Amino acid sequence: MHAPTPFTLMARNNAWANETLYTVLAALSEEEFTDPRPGFFPSLSLTMNHILLVDLYYIDALRRGGLGLSLRNRARVDDPAALARLQAESDLLLLAFCESLTPAMLHEERLTQRPSGPVHEKVEPLLLHLFQHQIHHRGQAHVQLQEAGYAPPQLDDFYLDHGRVPSAVAWFPR
Repeated sequence: MHAPTPFTLMARNNAWANETLYTVLAALSEEEFTDPRPGFFPSLSLTMNHILLVDLYYIDALRRGGLGLSLRNRARVDDPAALARLQAESDLLLLAFCESLTPAMLHEERLTQRPSGPVHEKVEPLLLHLFQHQIHHRGQAHVQLQEAGYAPPQLDDFYLDHGRVPSAVAWFPR
């Protein structure tokens, strides 16, 4: 087994952060999950569905799946437990892709379908964008959880020894 690359580490962090966030979301009723909340997407359901949709879109492009914009037609999932399972599946696909990366693959192009037409993007910036997108919207979900009266989980203690939460060990053992 080889040492994890930065992209593998980011994929592990991503999966852990989603799993950790969904442990709190699991306590919400479907009504609380879909109730209006402040944020770019006006409910936790819409925020978390958006994260999954964008993940599926970019993972499909990275894997050359060809689904592209048709993924926007998937049904919204308002059950936090069901959405957590779908997100976990997506996170494992992303982790597997990152574990298969070679230095040469980072410079390969992938086709992304846009409403304005096809765009070729390199793998490395696609991955960086995907991870940043996740972090951005999980931060919004954090605020929405707090507004709903739930304590948001700590999501930034994955890599460091100081303050590292025990659940991170399974994804990033020392």
